[in-house]
Amino acid sequence: MTALQTEVTKWQLQEAKQHFSEVVRKAHDEGPQIVTKHGRDVVVILDMEEYRQLKGKQPDFKEFLLSGPDLGALDLTRDQSDETRDVDLGDGA
Repeated sequence: MTALQTEVTKWQLQEAKQHFSEVVRKAHDEGPQIVTKHGRDVVVILDMEEYRQLKGKQPDFKEFLLSGPDLGALDLTRDQSDETRDVDLGDGA
């Protein structure tokens, strides 16, 4: 089953508890199974292979930062001159 499956089975929480083996089998054979609580979607039960495919598509935060552009070419030196500037902070009114 692929992550692009269009028809997803929904189970009310109590029903999912009573038929857990069937929910797991359907997740494996047919695709994601959504469990609802008080009419709201709360969890998705996925086949392990599908979960691994989804998880593999997202780099961790460190990899994300390291995959960015090289900032070494930027000039980040601060102006060290003794010149000061006046800043108008307003009168607070």
